[in-house]
Amino acid sequence: MPDTLPVALCAVCGSGDPGDRYPVEDQFVCPRCAGRISLCDRCREPSLALIDTADEQQYCAQCVPGLGPCVSCRKPTSPAVRTDTDDPVCLRCATVLFDVCFQCSRYTANGRYVAGGYRACPRCAHRLTPCPHCDTLTRPGHTCDCRTGRDHVWHYTYKPDPRFHGEGPLFLGLELEIIVPHYRYGECVTVATEHLGGLGYLKQDSSIQPTGFELVTHPMSYRYAIDRFPWPLLEALEDLDCDTDSSVGLHVHASRDGFDSPAHIYRWMKLLYRNESAVSTLARRRSRYAPFDRTARARAKDTAKGPQHALGLERYQAINPYPRKTLELRVFASSLNIQRVQAALAFTAASIHYTRSLRVADVRAGGWEWGRFAAWVADHTDYQPLWAEMEDLECAC
Repeated sequence: MPDTLPVALCAVCGSGDPGDRYPVEDQFVCPRCAGRISLCDRCREPSLALIDTADEQQYCAQCVPGLGPCVSCRKPTSPAVRTDTDDPVCLRCATVLFDVCFQCSRYTANGRYVAGGYRACPRCAHRLTPCPHCDTLTRPGHTCDCRTGRDHVWHYTYKPDPRFHGEGPLFLGLELEIIVPHYRYGECVTVATEHLGGLGYLKQDSSIQPTGFELVTHPMSYRYAIDRFPWPLLEALEDLDCDTDSSVGLHVHASRDGFDSPAHIYRWMKLLYRNESAVSTLARRRSRYAPFDRTARARAKDTAKGPQHALGLERYQAINPYPRKTLELRVFASSLNIQRVQAALAFTAASIHYTRSLRVADVRAGGWEWGRFAAWVADHTDYQPLWAEMEDLECAC
């Protein structure tokens, strides 16, 4: 009696039933599974182990070697697009997380501002001339923004090299949107720039209606901000008929280096998301420009690991995870009231401080609860502006 040849097991379902087998790569599949196997997006051949690329395609093992890891998300991508450090970068990361150097056209993670709203990679920046009045880099044959701008209000894209004030590692950056009367615009700009000195600057913002500017500070430690920011400036602007309402906001950037780890960032995000109502009360607004987005909350564990994990989310949410070196807390209503602005800075610093040492046992004992956080704030006098605001708004428990 002739020997019976063994039937190869299906590599997908494991079936050993008699019948035809179809070769796929180095294995075999049964007819039922053969029709369900996906094709490689490049060679269009079936594959049992497709690999996700950064460009949202799937390649087989034979096609992947032609790709390189994206310097940002680490997924395979075409090596054709590169950064100024000659690393491959996928288009999804490049267009959201990197700047384009106007000189060499490469993407850069460390772009410097060039007058006129341009960015330059460090290598090209060395060949540009700084403005003799403000040190802003300028293109050959072009005038600096500070000589052509309206008074001393910079272009909206202006982002100078940061000047750090105070002791880190946690630094806070304040962005305050202010409505300015047209008939006193120049006077308000002069008052603001004289008070700020080298601590901050003013930027154009077309979203402020009918007219206004955004007051932006360089990075400050929390203590430096409370002790050294020119707080009388807010009262001076109010005396000049400047105003704030529900259409303008106050944003606080917190340096990523001020957190211990991605786990710390996640704990901080979790505290805010779990206490949406109390945070909104403290912020004095709910805004479509800073919603507590459910999708963003669900992805917090991933986005805490870095901005490359935020791709696909909106920037305009309670916590904007896109900045490369900061996390932007956007929830607060703008204000010219000193206590309210100080409270926004204090809340950002205090919530980061509070979640730094929060552990599983603390969470099980109620560490996520707003009342527990409020009691902690009451015991830490450094955050007195926050405690005063919490008492005024009756959200201190």
